Order: sequence, then C-alpha cells, then structure tokens
Amino acid sequence: MADGTGQLLAISDLHISHAENRALVERMEPGSDDDWLIVAGDVAETVADVRWALKTLASRFRKVVWAPGNHELWTHPRDAVTLRGAARYAHLVEMCRDLGVTTPEDPYPVWDGPGGPVTVAPLFLLYDYSFLPAGCATKDEGLAYAHKTGVVCTDEYLLHPDPYPSREAWCRDRVAATEERLAALPDGMPTVLVNHYPLDRHPTEVLWYPEFAMWCGTRLTADWHRRFRVAAMVYGHLHIPRTTWHEGVRFEEVSVGYPREWHKRPGTPGPRPVLAPEGSAR
Repeated sequence: MADGTGQLLAISDLHISHAENRALVERMEPGSDDDWLIVAGDVAETVADVRWALKTLASRFRKVVWAPGNHELWTHPRDAVTLRGAARYAHLVEMCRDLGVTTPEDPYPVWDGPGGPVTVAPLFLLYDYSFLPAGCATKDEGLAYAHKTGVVCTDEYLLHPDPYPSREAWCRDRVAATEERLAALPDGMPTVLVNHYPLDRHPTEVLWYPEFAMWCGTRLTADWHRRFRVAAMVYGHLHIPRTTWHEGVRFEEVSVGYPREWHKRPGTPGPRPVLAPEGSAR
C-alpha cells in the first residue's frame, strides 16, 4: 500500500437492475487511494450491467476482486448475451480481465495493507443441494418440499450448468479444483476466502425460509475455514449483512440486497471492512 491507510473492503448483491441500487454504485467512493474492494457476486443479471458496475468500481478502487453470484450466471431473457453455463462464466472472466478486475481464474493477490499480509482468494464453487431441509434425505426430496412450500430459487429455471449434467456436478468439479489450488498456497499465509455462498451452513440458520438453504452452498467446504488459515470468510447471497464467528473464524455477510430490504436498515449500505478487529462497531 502506498501510505498504509487503505482498507480491504467488501460488498455483494448490488443488484443494480434496481435504480436505487445503481445509484448506490454511482455514488460509491473509496475512503483512501489504497482501498481494495471485494465484490462477492450478484452484481446484476445482464452482462452489460455487470460490466458497467465493475468498470465504475475499478476506476475508483486500487483493486477490485470479483467472485460470481448466481445472478451473473443466469441466462436471462432480457440479456443480449445468451451464453449458458461454463461458457457464460468464461465470458464474464474475460470481461473482468479486460477491466483489470481479479477473478477466481487469476493469481490470488496478496493484501499487504493494515491487517495483512493476507492472500485474497475469490472462489467460484456453486452449490450441490447438500444443505437439505429437515426431514429430507435427498435432493429430490428437498426440491419436492421446496416446491410444496413455494420457495424455489430462480436458478432452477435460469442457471444452466452446460456442459455439466447438473449444477451439483459443476459444483463438485469447482470444489475439487479450488481445493487443490488453496492447498498449494504458502504455509503460514493467512487467507481471506471470498465466495458468493457461505463455506459453512451456520449462516443459513436465520433464514425465514429454511428450505432456501439448498441453494446456499455445499457441505464439501465445511472445514475450509479451519484448513486454509482463514482470517475472514466473505460471502453474500443471504441478504442478511452481519458478522458471525464460527470456530474462531470471522464470517462476513456483505450484501446490499434489494431496496425493500435495505431501506428497513439504518444508514446507507456500503462496503464493509473485512479485517476489522473482533467486537468493533459496524
């Protein structure tokens, strides 16, 4: 860092198709020329909107690090880009590289400002339906229960896994490749792991509709916060911004969410510090 005053900040679920959320991005500025910004997915549903938001933020923050959410991966009927699945993800990665934005396919950068050094690792892992509702033993049982309650993620209709046979198969492939990469990091280097979904199920315990947890991660990563020297686990997706501690590790939910949600909270939503000390005011 140039002067040691920068912060490692994070935000997610910008959902800029909503005019009020787009205005938040238009007004978003770093507090220092040295600030980095993590964007943990769900920027928008169309490639053009994702590009606008990340280009805007990359022009202001020293570094922007992006991990995809499920909304970026939707093949939405209003998007001129009709790519599906892995091809859509690859297209987004190339777009980010053109903008100078770090993706899960790039070398993991090292933050060496206050609270560092830490390796900042953006991840793309998806989910495998293993966060099942109580009383359900299989994906099919879980989905049947979700359809009965009417709580079904739009991914079932718009997030295509091509060329994989299923979203869970894509998830397993991503988890295996990412696990190998994280295991190769230098011993003793702390990490900030960034994923759209929490790496452990515990943050989903406060969901109003617990069946939605099926679309919120995988049990395959339940020990990663211990295995990979995690200083902070950054995620979004739940639209419940908060800090929790699990087995001594900080989990930061950094969502903005939809206007109807954030208007109920005090203040204006913005990036949250990732390496703030335990017990600090939010």
